[in-house]
Amino acid sequence: MSTLRKIIMKKYVLISIALFLFALSCKDGPQLKQNVSGKTGEVIVVMNKTYWEAGPGQALRAVLAVDFPYLPQREPLFTLFNIQENAFSSLFQVHRNIIVCNVNPKLEETKMVIQQDIWAAPQIVVTISGPTEEGIAQSIESQSDLLRNAMEQAERNRVIRNAKKYEEVDIRKQVVKAVGGSPYFPTGYRVKKQTNHFMWIAYETTYTTQGIFIYSYPYRNEDDLTLSRIVAERNRMLEKEVPGPLDNTYMTTHTLIEPSLRWVTYNKREFVEVRGLWDVKNDFMGGPFVAHCFYDKENENIIVLEAFVYAPRYPKRDYLRQVESIIYSFEWQKD
Repeated sequence: MSTLRKIIMKKYVLISIALFLFALSCKDGPQLKQNVSGKTGEVIVVMNKTYWEAGPGQALRAVLAVDFPYLPQREPLFTLFNIQENAFSSLFQVHRNIIVCNVNPKLEETKMVIQQDIWAAPQIVVTISGPTEEGIAQSIESQSDLLRNAMEQAERNRVIRNAKKYEEVDIRKQVVKAVGGSPYFPTGYRVKKQTNHFMWIAYETTYTTQGIFIYSYPYRNEDDLTLSRIVAERNRMLEKEVPGPLDNTYMTTHTLIEPSLRWVTYNKREFVEVRGLWDVKNDFMGGPFVAHCFYDKENENIIVLEAFVYAPRYPKRDYLRQVESIIYSFEWQKD
């Protein structure tokens, strides 16, 4: 056998062995899931049209298609698309958010099951099964918080996962140095401004801005985490640090619609969430914001992480959801 033929045969054997080992790993090892499809905020609802137009569909819309809070224009919390059961093909099975409603008289009870990454990743699939449509509608209503939080957390986790994978490490180091912890910032975010007790980090395009303010103010007493104190400190800080495009213009809190406040426990942290609208004093700019405010016991400060959006040409729900997810990723620096 010629030398050339021996080399070719050797390569053939090595390739065959490699293909065999790869086949074994695909069969017995972990399976790689296809990436999810669909846009942020979209949910595929697999349900018979009759049920979609009746109790189960109405209950879902009452939970997931309500107005997203504190946006300048009306936008739904999620955009729902109804797919008939017989049309739920592989094309739709790889969608990011899926709800499957199964009415089966043979079932003994109604259940809601939340699963991850069934057909694709990172995916959430909620299956609601029961013997009657009335029971399914009642289950959706009684577990509305669970369903809504699961969908919102799934969207949030995707943003945080992407931020950690494609992180601007230097920004987090700067924030950690300033306040002792930091969110994770994905590629494209830049430090726009930094002064004592204030940082402005943003991702900007020609027509949009997704920004994050990080600032602190001294802790005095329990009133520091009330709405009035938070808004007062916000207005004071932004008047000083965030000027508008013209003289005597600056960012402030919109006054005609009072912001909301609620306590949130997330990832072993407790903070106050404030949602509202911002505008620019003596100008016509504006948009939504959401702030997380919490006590820094070590330095006796209140730390504020604020996400805001300026996108006058576009719907703002998805932009705000993305930048809000970033401040949810905040972690204290571990020793």
